[in-house]
Amino acid sequence: MSRAQPIAEERAPSGDRSPSPLRQLAAASIGNAVEWYDWYAYSFLAVYFADQVFPKEAGNSLVPLLSTFAVFAVGFFMRPVGGLVMGAVADRRGRRAALTLTILLMGGASLLVALTPTYAATGVLAPVVLVIARLVQGLSVGGEFAASTTFLVESAGPGRRGLFSSFQYVSTTLGQLLASGTGALLAGLLTERQMGQWGWRAAFLGGALLSLIGLWIRSGAQETLSAAHSSSPTPPSARAGGAASTAETPAAVPRADRPGLFEGLRRYPRQSLLICGITAGGTLAYYTWTTYLPTYAQVNAGFDKGDSLTVGTLSLVFFALLQPLGGMLADRIGRKPLLLAFALGFAVLAVPLLHLVTDAFLSLLLVQCAGMVLLTGYTAVAAAVNAEVFPARVRAAGIGFPYSLTVALFGGTAPYVGTWFKQAGHPDLFPWYVAVLCLISFGVYLTLPETAHRELEK
Repeated sequence: MSRAQPIAEERAPSGDRSPSPLRQLAAASIGNAVEWYDWYAYSFLAVYFADQVFPKEAGNSLVPLLSTFAVFAVGFFMRPVGGLVMGAVADRRGRRAALTLTILLMGGASLLVALTPTYAATGVLAPVVLVIARLVQGLSVGGEFAASTTFLVESAGPGRRGLFSSFQYVSTTLGQLLASGTGALLAGLLTERQMGQWGWRAAFLGGALLSLIGLWIRSGAQETLSAAHSSSPTPPSARAGGAASTAETPAAVPRADRPGLFEGLRRYPRQSLLICGITAGGTLAYYTWTTYLPTYAQVNAGFDKGDSLTVGTLSLVFFALLQPLGGMLADRIGRKPLLLAFALGFAVLAVPLLHLVTDAFLSLLLVQCAGMVLLTGYTAVAAAVNAEVFPARVRAAGIGFPYSLTVALFGGTAPYVGTWFKQAGHPDLFPWYVAVLCLISFGVYLTLPETAHRELEK
């Protein structure tokens, strides 16, 4: 075998047998769910460990929670680095290598959170350890989306990219569901004092153990990068957002040359900006409805902590069931109708829906489920739309950096911004913030060409 061949091709499975799509789907989804459990456990359990790691100041009870959500946002700002670096690993060494590395990093970071000392015992060392753990988690999650998105879409058969891409958020939601369910179970079994002392640590320790299971499952995945490179590349002139000219095509670059770290940004700047526009409204709405809404109900409507976790768990079950339906619909009618329905729906309804949140159980459940229906228009197709923008050579890194940067700016800051508005005495401004950003993404979606029935660019 010539050394000019890409390294991923050297390690491709022997023989002509194609990998089973269902096996590929399971390998990506189960490992992804485990990884996202570790990530989301932080946000669901923040109200329990905030006082343990951060001291109160001036008698303001919101200071520890604000500090905890600030660390939540800091983790998001490592996601662009993870998307770029781990995306480059996926483009250079293969998707499976990147997926293995990300889950190892996440498991180690979850263990570190579980072992974080208290502020009372170690002072400033406690928040320092938490920040380091969150930075590693951010690095891992940024790379996870880039690698798993490309892996899922490249594993899909003709006319099934929407369905396969929907499992990115099915598995992400299962991870959230496991985190939310674990939090609700612990809150139901333990007293509030026990939850604050050691209950939250048990949840993170369990996440570290689950990461080992995810690592084992992913060891059976088969590489998709060599398969993606096996066909002649199609011209990118028809790509979303007015893709690069012929002079910019990946065909001009010998495949023996591994893609550079910033090649996706350098060769496809317009596509990179397009990923940002596609993601902005979607990530803010997603993190508001799936992560921050229980806390929003607690701080703005006096909702019970344990009940808010139960509502979050029920709504996430509903959300997970919607994703494959949205993916199949996108394969039939296209990506744009779903994206437009999502963005316009949130632009019009975000304010009235969030104003309907009260301290009543049914109120929060209905508001959260209504948002989940609208949100499916984005989440069910986001992975497919992103993957259809870039060619295989730079697909993972090309998606990973602009996507993760946008998530860091708008998704990761959602809990902090919402809590800050409350502390500043203007809680009504946060729903308008969600509505305006979704309206901006609506304008981006109007400019997108339909890519559902085009061949995936090699």
